[in-house]
Amino acid sequence: MAIQTPLSQRVAWAGNQPISRLMHLALARPELISLAAGFVDPQTLPVETTARAVETVLSDPRVARTALQYGSTPGLPELREAVLERLAAADRTTAAAMRLGVENVVLTAGSNQLLHLVAEVLLDPGDIVLCAAPTYFVFLGLLAGVGARAVGVAADEQGLIPAALEEQLQRLQASGELPRVKTLYVTSYHDNPSNVTLPVERRAQIVEIVKRWSIQGHIYIIEDAAYRELRYGQSDVPSLRSFDSEGDTVILAETFSKSFSPGIRVGWGVLPPALVDPVCELKGNMDFGSACFNQHVMAAVLRLDAFEPQVAVLRKHYEAKMTAMLAAADEYLAPIEGVRWNVPLGGLYVWLQLPEWLDAGIDAPLFGRAMAGGVLYVPGEYCFPAEGVPRRSHTIRLSFGVQNAPRLRCGVAALAEAIRALQTTFGA
Repeated sequence: MAIQTPLSQRVAWAGNQPISRLMHLALARPELISLAAGFVDPQTLPVETTARAVETVLSDPRVARTALQYGSTPGLPELREAVLERLAAADRTTAAAMRLGVENVVLTAGSNQLLHLVAEVLLDPGDIVLCAAPTYFVFLGLLAGVGARAVGVAADEQGLIPAALEEQLQRLQASGELPRVKTLYVTSYHDNPSNVTLPVERRAQIVEIVKRWSIQGHIYIIEDAAYRELRYGQSDVPSLRSFDSEGDTVILAETFSKSFSPGIRVGWGVLPPALVDPVCELKGNMDFGSACFNQHVMAAVLRLDAFEPQVAVLRKHYEAKMTAMLAAADEYLAPIEGVRWNVPLGGLYVWLQLPEWLDAGIDAPLFGRAMAGGVLYVPGEYCFPAEGVPRRSHTIRLSFGVQNAPRLRCGVAALAEAIRALQTTFGA
């Protein structure tokens, strides 16, 4: 009889996450039109630009040897300074006015590593993280992996509702659970999955509410701004961090994965002073600092003024894809009673709402019919925290990131056919 290897509780918490099951389905059926994966289009990857940047790094033996060596835990100072300058410029202010210095910036292997580090630093099992409902389902899996509780806060077409946040905090105070609330997680630009951008007035209100409710323990805001650069036909708006005048509340997580290349794996966090040392200590134990060579390459991209042209390429490319998906939705989904969707202004996603009787879950008939018709989607129920707001199983996240326009059209048509078939079956 084989002896079973004892595994940690964290393995049990982290197991059976939706992302693993969806990726398995996609790999097992490569012929499917995947409207599920939030990947970038391979055709947009900056091969020539990256080659130039790599050549720049390697052409100077001194720089090359530095880039090929271990780096510091917080990361390359040149890139950290560039990140800080870009943030201040985007928020139409200065680093000094935001009470920020390069010491507040920590480079990570994508923004997801920053989210993991912050979760490890702040959360004990049973601690509470407030999230918009719906929210980024991979982050919900991350929270499960550290034994934290995700509690949903109602959202609408403009994102998380400040009054609903206030009400949820009041309920938690009344139940004696307010001291367990450690963070609020907000995707502030082109939200994944619902693809809404928080209006400026809500940003200010949310920061004010969280500060005011930090009465039985400090509550942080994790601002996930991974999609900030991917806006189509609208002006940028200041980050939540820009409304944190004391600089002690908002943790800003960003990345070059969506705006340049996910393979470079360079993200960063802009941290309140109290979290810099704890995050760096944990990160030092984990990896001695993220890949030094990759950081030098990204610094070279910025030095060569090659980043903004790449962002312009991405915006044009993804806006065309978004237009193709929305045109297909108008053609195939609009005639179906009870089906509606948001009209995104950026990002990579369309949030689809079906009639309430129609379950879009992975074990429901619609999912199987859609796959039989050749299309894969993300069930929206995965994007709802287990507590706080009821899950809406009649929702779907669609991504236009990977497929070309003809396949987007075919995928939406196949999904519409699956919905119509169930309408006929159930007589709705």
